[in-house]
Amino acid sequence: MKHIKVFGHGLALFAVVLVQIPAALIALVGTALSFMLGMVFLFPPSIRLIRAVARLDRRLVLRWTGIKINEPYNPPPPPPVRQRDGWYRDGRTLYRKPTMPAFNARLNWYLRDPATWRELVWLLIDPWTRAVLAAGPTVLIGYGVYQTWQGNLWGLALPVIAVVIAPWALRIYGFYAMAMLGPTAATQLIGQVRHLNQVRVEAVDFQAAELRRIERDLHDGAQARMVAVGMTIGAAEQLMTSDPEAAKALLAKARESSATALAELRQLVRGIHPPVLAERGLGDAIRALALDSPLKVEVSVDLDERPESPVESAVYFAVAELLTNASRYATKVAIDISRRDRALRITVADDGPGGAEVHPGGGLSGIERRLTTFDGVLALSSPPGGPTVATLELPFALSAQEPETRSAGWRGVVMALCWTLCWIPLIPQGIVTGFFVAFDSPPMSWFLALYMPEPLQWPTVFAMITLGATMLAGGIVLSASVTREKGIGC
Repeated sequence: MKHIKVFGHGLALFAVVLVQIPAALIALVGTALSFMLGMVFLFPPSIRLIRAVARLDRRLVLRWTGIKINEPYNPPPPPPVRQRDGWYRDGRTLYRKPTMPAFNARLNWYLRDPATWRELVWLLIDPWTRAVLAAGPTVLIGYGVYQTWQGNLWGLALPVIAVVIAPWALRIYGFYAMAMLGPTAATQLIGQVRHLNQVRVEAVDFQAAELRRIERDLHDGAQARMVAVGMTIGAAEQLMTSDPEAAKALLAKARESSATALAELRQLVRGIHPPVLAERGLGDAIRALALDSPLKVEVSVDLDERPESPVESAVYFAVAELLTNASRYATKVAIDISRRDRALRITVADDGPGGAEVHPGGGLSGIERRLTTFDGVLALSSPPGGPTVATLELPFALSAQEPETRSAGWRGVVMALCWTLCWIPLIPQGIVTGFFVAFDSPPMSWFLALYMPEPLQWPTVFAMITLGATMLAGGIVLSASVTREKGIGC
């Protein structure tokens, strides 16, 4: 059943060429008319058509191969800003309406985005790659059945080979699509800078809101109470000689008010940064929360170092919020704190009825806002009937562990061979030779398949293209693994 699904997914991916080929023709015509005849108004819709086909392919690859491909586009330009005199400026030209400045900005965005030209190349060469990797195993089965029907018993081996290589071929196509349609390092850097700017703005707004809350609590709480204490002591001074008993009562009241004000100040300080968190660390601070909670809370801590103080504070208040939410519905809570490489992971699970959701302005939304400052995420699983499991993960909260000493020399050699030699079987010995076989070209010294017996020519072509695509995907995977390890080791 699994292999039947793989063949079905491969054929469905191959069926996308019915959309790709017309889209490629329309995009090529639109691009050619834009640059050759100056009909630039055709260029943006042509690129939008290409991006629509690319988005479709990303969704299908994610659904059927499990490989997620992020969009590689640079951020779109902001809308034109109207000047004080009512005009819109585009370079040295002024416009009464924002139509032309917006069109020019979007046209420059399309032209300068490297993803535009990569996707155009992908749209031209992808049908060939898709035919080999997505539909190739099914074609191989059909060819094997045909050869067996013609009396060539070696054709029985082709369906077996197709069943074995079908999952790998689909996976290789996913890596190929990721290389062609995924973001480059420059695009990822631009996206990270944009995300950090957004996070910085949100962090500044959150900090300002916290400062206003602290000021309000001081003004309405401790400050007002201390003013009342001062007035009570002043009244006691006036009654000291005339009515000592009343003065003593006022002084006792002032002492109680000062104790209450001190308790409020301590509570306020605890809400800013708990002393137990600063003195004992995150694990003991969470255990103190568990002792104060009315629930039965089990805390498991497996950390060999302390995160930075702002990270500890964010995690502490996030866990406190989760415990407060759980106290309304649950009776037991389990908290696990551990590390995953450089990531700090906290899991809070309760036995409540479930159904928890993240609502704008709610407590869970506030937790997400706290974690976003440190590139952290909140993953919530709360099906109806429970249990509710909230997982907090901060990817770079801990220092990098000492990497194991291991040689990466063989990977460098294999990666170099893959990148250097993959084009030989893929293009000349595969795709180009396929044209010669299809059009009965006479044998040529360079193309191996043309020297094979006629029944073996097409299998040789498919084998060469598969070998080249496999080497290309291997180079991509090895390059990604080396880059990822370098990033982790930084």
